[in-house]
Amino acid sequence: MSQTQQTLPRAPAAGQQVGTMRAIRVHRYGGPEVLRCEDAPIPQPASGQVLVRVNAASVNPFDHKLASGAFQQFVPLTLPYIPGGDFSGVVETLGAGVAGVKRGDAVYGNTQPVGAYAQFVAAPADTIAAKPRKLSHVEAASAPVAGQTAWQALFDLAHLEGGQMVLIHGAAGGVGTFAVQLARWKGAKVLATASARNIEYLRSLGADQVIDYSTTPFETVVRDVDVVLDLVGGDTQARSFGVLRRGGWLIASSQPPSQEQANRQNVRAAMVQMQPSTPGLTRLAELLDAGAIKTVVNKTFPLSQAADAWLHTMSGHARGKVVLEIPS
Repeated sequence: MSQTQQTLPRAPAAGQQVGTMRAIRVHRYGGPEVLRCEDAPIPQPASGQVLVRVNAASVNPFDHKLASGAFQQFVPLTLPYIPGGDFSGVVETLGAGVAGVKRGDAVYGNTQPVGAYAQFVAAPADTIAAKPRKLSHVEAASAPVAGQTAWQALFDLAHLEGGQMVLIHGAAGGVGTFAVQLARWKGAKVLATASARNIEYLRSLGADQVIDYSTTPFETVVRDVDVVLDLVGGDTQARSFGVLRRGGWLIASSQPPSQEQANRQNVRAAMVQMQPSTPGLTRLAELLDAGAIKTVVNKTFPLSQAADAWLHTMSGHARGKVVLEIPS
């Protein structure tokens, strides 16, 4: 039996000596090769935090961007650190001042911004919520970052309404999968760019038109859209300003959009920086349980194979989300 398949340790009660858990840790900045599966201290929940026994943790593009060192100036971290921003699991213990949740509750949520690739995580109580009842822990873990990012980009920033038209770049990925469904749920007309292999996939999620970016420049067939959700960046972002109607919104996730270009085109632009919250997670869970939207898990990996999970996500060919399983 491997170390990651053994029965998980029990978290120490308040006042007891801190035990150890299995976790993925980053000791130096780099790529997937810097991930180490090793023993680490079980975190103790501070005031306002909840200690959760993790069943599954999501893999997000931000995880390997953070490990690369690209964001050291903006997100300073003390090495070694445990990657991972969202998870699903069961409440183990409560920090001081926490109400509305109890030991044994199934929850999902965010860690702000690291700590989920482990058997236990201490998370702020206001960034978790009851796990969607109809979802497994693997499915639930895939939703917090991607689902809340899509919601906040489309509705909180761009104020997308029914009857409007939205163009989503990188629509087959984790955030894009939620964005297509949420825009459709809102009653918007959904246009998406993707590779040919993902055309039918996106249509099945509710996209009205899918443009194969390898054969058709989107700007030759799209004009006067109300919102562009850019999950790609680079040249795709630069070309997107020209397809917006006057006063439209370009919302980006991978790089800050040019305010100078936005002014020239008489449009508005913003960078989405997801802010997790219990109300946001509760709203997302309601939609998932009602079947209004669904989460798509592309592939799962055991905790010990986190490096392989990163390589898979970095290949750019994954539909939906990749999740690490942490069995008890």
